[in-house]
Amino acid sequence: MSSYKVVVSDQVFPTVEIERDLLAEIDAELVVASGPMTEVLTLAADADAILNTYLPWDAESIEALERCQIIARYGIGFDNVDLDAARQAGIVVTNVPDYSVEEVAVHALALILSVVRKVPWADRRVREGAWAIDEFRPIRRLSELTVGLLGYGRIGRRLAAALQTFGPEIIVHDPYLRPAPDLPELVEFDDLLARADILSVHAPLTDATRGIIGAEAVAAMRPGAILVNTSRGPLVDLDAVTGALSAGYLAGAALDVFDREPLDASRIAEIPNLVVTPHMAYYSEEALAESQRKAATQVLKVLTGQDPDYRVNG
Repeated sequence: MSSYKVVVSDQVFPTVEIERDLLAEIDAELVVASGPMTEVLTLAADADAILNTYLPWDAESIEALERCQIIARYGIGFDNVDLDAARQAGIVVTNVPDYSVEEVAVHALALILSVVRKVPWADRRVREGAWAIDEFRPIRRLSELTVGLLGYGRIGRRLAAALQTFGPEIIVHDPYLRPAPDLPELVEFDDLLARADILSVHAPLTDATRGIIGAEAVAAMRPGAILVNTSRGPLVDLDAVTGALSAGYLAGAALDVFDREPLDASRIAEIPNLVVTPHMAYYSEEALAESQRKAATQVLKVLTGQDPDYRVNG
């Protein structure tokens, strides 16, 4: 009989051999669950650790865990785990905050450049037999624009460093930061909306940020602005954005994440100047392997009495 039981609550990876090999070092059995929470708990109730991606762990589910020491999330966000309930149960919650920084920053940059240069629409028109740029006017020079970053953590900083190559003005709203010589100009949220030609969202999902880019915020953005979201879907009111695009108030938007996923394509049918991708900004082969390795390492550390690298419930 193994020394520990570790349950993968919702398996989304091609294989879990990285985790299996790592946890074998401490004689831990890795069990992959499937189905809804009721089915998962039949396997996880007596688990020593949970590896989790999307499955929501509320207070009731956490209470059913009889001896769990850690819930380790594979991703950056952790809003699908009740942190207070886990703390009260003596369960450590961890994430992997640094596994896809490059990927998300590169994806955000790709979306920004695609919309600014109107690449998707030009591609489509050439394939349809058109050969003219008149319908794509105006196209602005990136160095003459202001890019506003909502949030300035690892990903926001990586994106800002890449954007600096092209020379736009960069402004930031992040309530956790104070002005410093090595930071871009920090502004209030209202100023960010009013000044940004391109607004790129890089904030965590919390009670305070849920719906932060709603109808009121969209209306406060500059006419002709561009919105990009590679962060968390519920930060942005999709209907407010599509309405502003249809009305011609926003010049464009690029979204990788949505309030409800998978996206119902009818919600964006016939919406002009909108680029969408299927929640893929985090993805590269290297990022997946890094996420699996680091999440499993948190489990290994906690089960052997060590401090985890990325505890999020204090």
